[in-house]
Amino acid sequence: MVHKQAVFDHLTGRWRDLFNISYDVLLYDLTSAYFEADPPFPEGDKRRFGYSRDHRPDCVQIVIALVVTPEGLPLAYEVLPGNTADKTTLRGFLERIERQYGKARRVWLMDRGVPTEEVLAEMRAADPPVHYLVGTPKGRLTRLEKHLVARPWQEARPGVLVKLLAQEGELYVLAQSRDRVAKERAMRRRQLKRLWARLKQLSTMQLTREELLMKLGAARDQSRIAWRLAVIEVAADCATFSYRLDRDKLRQARSREGRYLLRTNLVEEDPAKLWSHYLLLVAVEEAFKNLKGDLAIRPIFHQLEARVEAHVFIAFLAYCLHVTLARRLHALAPGLTPRSVLEKFAAVQMIDVHLPTTDGRELVLTRYTEPEPDLSLLLTKLTLDLPAQPPPKITAGRMPPIPL
Repeated sequence: MVHKQAVFDHLTGRWRDLFNISYDVLLYDLTSAYFEADPPFPEGDKRRFGYSRDHRPDCVQIVIALVVTPEGLPLAYEVLPGNTADKTTLRGFLERIERQYGKARRVWLMDRGVPTEEVLAEMRAADPPVHYLVGTPKGRLTRLEKHLVARPWQEARPGVLVKLLAQEGELYVLAQSRDRVAKERAMRRRQLKRLWARLKQLSTMQLTREELLMKLGAARDQSRIAWRLAVIEVAADCATFSYRLDRDKLRQARSREGRYLLRTNLVEEDPAKLWSHYLLLVAVEEAFKNLKGDLAIRPIFHQLEARVEAHVFIAFLAYCLHVTLARRLHALAPGLTPRSVLEKFAAVQMIDVHLPTTDGRELVLTRYTEPEPDLSLLLTKLTLDLPAQPPPKITAGRMPPIPL
């Protein structure tokens, strides 16, 4: 992997030349990819058990850190041990990007859990300051709630209201999205309805206490949001239980649905712009979705670390081609996705036609099949031309067997 950094440097120039990309705003996030392998592994191996974003805690994994632009164009990645904590990864990437792109005014967008207080303080103290916009854990919203209650709501954009709170060189933005409120409220109601139906069903069943506890555990896994709003008490000596709705928790949940607390050192920015920036995190989530979906980066079956690194590197290069195709389609054939285009191109096949000659030799014609009319139209839209058919090849005559 000695050329990995050279590839990152090359991508920087290519994205700028092809799509006129600037690097003023960068998105950073992490994901995991699991293995079909049997531990234990040697000391220093990156395959480790850890928090699985694939919901496969039974498998060892690696963690992949990725930096992309708001347009979804990847700039760099790193493969980390599977038990790496998100908050320990950011400092190294900040230094790498600074070396590669200089100390320009740059905004980092990150989800909650990635930066630590120490790293954020370093970003504020840097010269020039490194700007950031990050989500915050709900615990901080609880601590700041009394300060935010008195603040007036402002309309950042249609359907989005914000409250602003400046504190110690930072700006906290409490954003409430009308669409997100409706979505989260519908999810909560659906889960509550399902959980209550299941609890009512369990209350009529003849079970042992152990069976009841197992079925309650399964119900919790299926409706985790609703479970936090319920008070369930199981008798200590028999298989009976009671349940009720915790109305205080329900009121608190309703008041926080569709709300996000953002934190930034861009204290003079327009709130509407800050909200738009934060929504750009969808781009890095889309990158991970494509890596795991269309490009099938996981599961990984390799056993040697060098091959694991190569596997991720090839997937990264494939994603670069994938996103380049998406940008080209957006400009020349709107409405089509890379997946639909690749499915159409899969109909074109390469075949070898073998024709014997009268002198005992063999003529080999390598040909691709003619594209269907809809594929021909797509090629025209994308301004692509199929290459000329390869020239024929002829094999030498078979050598007669040598007598022993």
